[in-house]
Amino acid sequence: MYQKVKGFRDIYGLEARYWNKVEKVFRQTFRTFNFEEFYLPILEKSEVFNRGIGSTTDIVEKEMFAFEDRDGTQVALRPEGTASLVRAYVENKLFSTPGISKYYYVGPMFRRERPQKGRFRQFTQAGIEVFGSGGPSIDADVIYLLYKLAENLGIQNFVSMEINSIGCPACRPAYNEKLIEYFKSNIEHLCGDCLRRLDKNPMRIMDCKNESCKKITADAPKAVDYLCGECRDHFDGVKSYLDALQVPYKVNPMMVRGLDYYVRTAFEMITDRLGSQSAVGAGGRYDGLIQLLGGPDTAGIGFAVGIDRLVSLCMLNETEKENDLDVFIISFRDISDKIALKLANEMRSQGVSVDMDYDFRKMKKQFSLADRYGSLFTVVLGEDETAKGTAAVKDMQAGTQEEIEIAKVTEYITDKLRRN
Repeated sequence: MYQKVKGFRDIYGLEARYWNKVEKVFRQTFRTFNFEEFYLPILEKSEVFNRGIGSTTDIVEKEMFAFEDRDGTQVALRPEGTASLVRAYVENKLFSTPGISKYYYVGPMFRRERPQKGRFRQFTQAGIEVFGSGGPSIDADVIYLLYKLAENLGIQNFVSMEINSIGCPACRPAYNEKLIEYFKSNIEHLCGDCLRRLDKNPMRIMDCKNESCKKITADAPKAVDYLCGECRDHFDGVKSYLDALQVPYKVNPMMVRGLDYYVRTAFEMITDRLGSQSAVGAGGRYDGLIQLLGGPDTAGIGFAVGIDRLVSLCMLNETEKENDLDVFIISFRDISDKIALKLANEMRSQGVSVDMDYDFRKMKKQFSLADRYGSLFTVVLGEDETAKGTAAVKDMQAGTQEEIEIAKVTEYITDKLRRN
């Protein structure tokens, strides 16, 4: 028997229903904020991520599925969406369009992490990116959009929002010096990875998951204490707009971003309902990334959310059913089989979900199928009904039954479903 690759998984049944629900809510919500969908390739040149994410990040150092193509090109399965979308934005010269650009994407990402609850080697993310606006109002609106997604999914009581400012190239060097000084005084507690990052990118140590490193980072200098005047004003502006939008949030001064391209605003939507995997969605501002990947100096901000984890939270509400079919047609071979097939597709053309037993078994077994599929209505086309040109339509929830002309069944069902 063949088995799936470690860290990958099959999604089906009830979970697939929630998955569809989450993606539908995502697309509806993104459109109300005037975001345009962007379809990105799964495979990119490795340098897109080496340059865009940072060569000292865990993603590039340890987790990317990277390999050499037959022509010698170094390629990688995308581990995240932002660097890919920025590459596309620059390559297609989309920066030539006046005003700000707002895009969203939904799709699989790949990281060779240790599989555990809520973490997979193939996972699905939805994300948004805004290019061309550097003010605090767009930061607040992007954070509000993330919060609105939770509201629209009905999981706002399972999550909370945390924000921070991690400074900019003007004020971060002074902060980095303080971090290096602090971590060198505690160097015996640093893991091997953090020792390598100490002089290159000390802020990355704040994001380390090693227990020894986590203990000493608790007392490390905080970025918000070393902000320059512009960064402080920007952060105050973000908080002011969030207050106006009535978004509940907490300032977490220990929060940093795991990717090198972030500046100023950083934020996370977290939960305590999924074990150790607390982050459901995260993002921030990355004003230098577009220029880093060959484009003009353009401000940018965005976030990504893990659909796998959101689905798990949505399933806590138990709002979806395993099966939820509008109509099941019971029919019999050489009596009403062709009538049933025609009626089924007539109703489907009106947007009604319909199924039937294509083996035309005994009525009892067909009713069992109707129950299994959770059909709201059952249409019986027996020998007596067919001879009269009628169908027995049973409301499975109310327990009532009416005899309806076959030609009027579709109209009858669609009217009933509309009222419900």
